[in-house]
Amino acid sequence: MPDPVAPAVLDASAMLAYLGDEAGADVVTDAIAAGAHLSTVNLAEVLSTLASRGNNPVDVASQLTEAGLLDGAITVEPFTTADSIEVARLRPLTRSAGLSLADRACLALAHRLSTHVLTADRAWTGLTLDVDVRPIRNLT
Repeated sequence: MPDPVAPAVLDASAMLAYLGDEAGADVVTDAIAAGAHLSTVNLAEVLSTLASRGNNPVDVASQLTEAGLLDGAITVEPFTTADSIEVARLRPLTRSAGLSLADRACLALAHRLSTHVLTADRAWTGLTLDVDVRPIRNLT
């Protein structure tokens, strides 16, 4: 069972909500202040999304590092062999919700760290998994 005060794992949608100051950014801000984690796979997804919007990923990563976020307030976690196995195990359990490899990498990291995940993706909340998934936005 995840520790309720353990630092959260952020998925890409949560990180993008934070960076874009979207609904739920305040929840992510609190998680970052408590010391959040982000998988390298989800960091790649965040940077890819921002690159598709015209941002230079080198500049974005540099700015986030200089601001004390990456490898500072947010621990960037490597994607491990154990995570790969967990991602594969989660595939049939999450297929109906359409979770991507990056989504499952986030869940695998939370499983490895025995903590919860913050996401803006509503599809995750209907799944029955051994990871505590917490939406950053009101579901109503």
